[in-house]
Amino acid sequence: MAISKEPLEYVLGKYDIDVVKIRNESYKEKKGVWWVHTLDGFKVLKKVSNSEETLKYIISAVYHLCNNGVKIPAINKTKDGSDYVKINDCCYVLSDAAKGKNPSYNIDKEFKIVSTELARFHKASKNFHPKEDTKPKIHLGKWIEEYSKRLEDMNNFYKRDLNNNQSGEIGEIILKEFPFFYKRGKEAILGLEGKEYKAWVEKVQKTGGLCHQDFAAGNLLLSPTGEVFVLDTDSLTVDIPARDIRKLLNKIMRKNGKWCQDILKSFIDTYQLTNPLSSSEWKVVKLDLMYPHLFLGAMNKFYYQRDKEWGYDKYLKKIKEICDFEKTLSPILDNFDSLIPDS
Repeated sequence: MAISKEPLEYVLGKYDIDVVKIRNESYKEKKGVWWVHTLDGFKVLKKVSNSEETLKYIISAVYHLCNNGVKIPAINKTKDGSDYVKINDCCYVLSDAAKGKNPSYNIDKEFKIVSTELARFHKASKNFHPKEDTKPKIHLGKWIEEYSKRLEDMNNFYKRDLNNNQSGEIGEIILKEFPFFYKRGKEAILGLEGKEYKAWVEKVQKTGGLCHQDFAAGNLLLSPTGEVFVLDTDSLTVDIPARDIRKLLNKIMRKNGKWCQDILKSFIDTYQLTNPLSSSEWKVVKLDLMYPHLFLGAMNKFYYQRDKEWGYDKYLKKIKEICDFEKTLSPILDNFDSLIPDS
């Protein structure tokens, strides 16, 4: 659907609000975001790409998190008490707009706020179990299968270029570097086949739990009153906390330019104060960090040409950067066990 044909007037008419102005923030055919200026302040309208059943799951998860202390911009009810508007098989959600600034990883106080909030998020997600009439996103217990498939998929491209390099300079880099990352990936998967990963999965199956999937500075707002708002809950999934921890640490360290043991130690110590993990659970985090998510992701993006706006030189630059960055993790992995609690 073209943005000009979006039924915004109809959708917003379902709410008890007086609209002054609407401004589009972002738009793709299946999803969009608009700033809605009302007489009572700003709202955010989202067209969601999820199915109605998945949206119901996300909304129930948001309410659970909010009821347990996580600050998420409030979902506005329609005039008839619904959490969303459905039209033409598309769903729209209206929320309050939070005020504040994104935290900075470079400011120690704000770095610790981000680390603490992630721990609070995971703690608050306990006891959440998807309702039967919803379609949840679930990664719980699927890592070994998913990681093995991703690794072997890229191994096939490596073998192809080994026999006949069709990828130029990028192919030469991959031919040189892939064996190192393949070995690291196999080692991580072997570790995940141990008892620690299985035990954590079984624990979350019983106690419930959620991951945000993009818990990072760009999706957090520090309000003028000191509250921290969590944004962009469209990708909430059922999984062990390690998923979010690995993703956040990769973002923090990428911003830093390389892996840093002191930053990692500070994160672990801060997280532990709010949502303590056992040493065996931190070892699962170590295995997830060991698996070369970023390198394989860059390979995947290149071989499948997933970003149509990227030219060859940009792919080349990104693959070089990520390769160099991932290698700075090696000494951290060697010392990881000394950074985590004993029990």
